Parts: sequence; structure tokens; C-alpha cells
Amino acid sequence: MRRSSPEVNAGSMADIAFLLLIFFLVTTTIETDSGINRKLPPMEELEDPPIIKQKNIFTVVVNKYNQLLVEEELSEIENLRSLAVKFLDNGGGKGEDACDYCQGDADPRSSDNPQKAIISLKNDRETSYKVYISVQNELVAAYNELRNREYIRLNPLEGIDFTEANRRFSDPRTNSEEKERLRPKLRVVKDMFPQKLSEAEPSKK
Repeated sequence: MRRSSPEVNAGSMADIAFLLLIFFLVTTTIETDSGINRKLPPMEELEDPPIIKQKNIFTVVVNKYNQLLVEEELSEIENLRSLAVKFLDNGGGKGEDACDYCQGDADPRSSDNPQKAIISLKNDRETSYKVYISVQNELVAAYNELRNREYIRLNPLEGIDFTEANRRFSDPRTNSEEKERLRPKLRVVKDMFPQKLSEAEPSKK
């Protein structure tokens, strides 16, 4: 006579699974992003805002057709860097505004000195992202070109330029002694050619 195999009673499995689910839900901690804890500085009211001469503003506009207008004249992106360098390094100021390290044309109709020179960039909302990034890169490269020149001039024995020194300084693998050695040298060059790149609100049209 064949003996029937005993059946496993699975009636309580659902209850056990349900209890385990409740246990994990109660004991598990779900982390939530709380944002960056920052306290904004109080807004300062400027009674007399500084007056900026028009000749100290280098205007760059990119329209919705991705055309580049530099100082209200059509230009190519390939020429933007050299035009920005010429403006920043002009050194057209006199007296207190004079620049003794500038190597430009000293055109009185252009910027007085790098500390007062501002590059104003304005894009259209329909400007392509590729053109926008290309323009940004060329303007930053103009600052780096001048900073490289001055870093090499002031530190001829270093064997590196500003870009490489800044890369080493920002590298977390660089030891603290090297960073402290590079810090004042980088600061001097940054003060000589401060990056004053102002980006206006994109045009809606």
C-alpha cells in the first residue's frame, strides 16, 4: 500500500512574511536630503554704488542665431580670446589708474587697467548650449593666458605657469606645504588680473 507524503502546512507563511515586512519598515531608517546648511550674509545697502566707465566694459552678446557680437560688431568665436586679451591688457589708464605691467596698446578709449575691466556676457534663451560653453571657455582662457604670462614672469624658476600651479594647488593629493607655498604666488597673479566676468539675464526674444 502506497503511503501518501505529508503536506507542509504553509498557512502561516503569509503571516510570518507580513510580520517581517512590518519589522523592517519600523526599524529601517530612511535618509532624506536636508540640503546644504548655509546662512546667507546680510544684504548690504550701498549708498553710493561705484561708477563704471563704459570703456571699462567689454560687451559680448550671443543672439538666438548663435551669432557673436563683440562690442556690437559681428565676430567669430575663434577671435574672441584675442579680443578679450587685448581689452584686459590694454592699460589705458593714467595716474592712479595706470597699469605698470600691462603690455597692451594703452588706448585711452579702452580699459584703464585689469582691476577695472569687466567682461559682460549676454546670451539669448535660444542660444545653443554648445556655443554658450564655447564662449565661456574662450573668455576664461583669455584670463588664464594673461595670468600664465605674469606667473612665469614673476616666478621664472618655477618651470610652470599659472594654470599648472593652480591645478596643483587644487589637487587634494598635493601636500599642505606645497599648497602654502603656491597660495601667495597664485593670489598675486589673481589680483593682477581678477576674473570679472558678468553674465546678464538671457534675452527672452
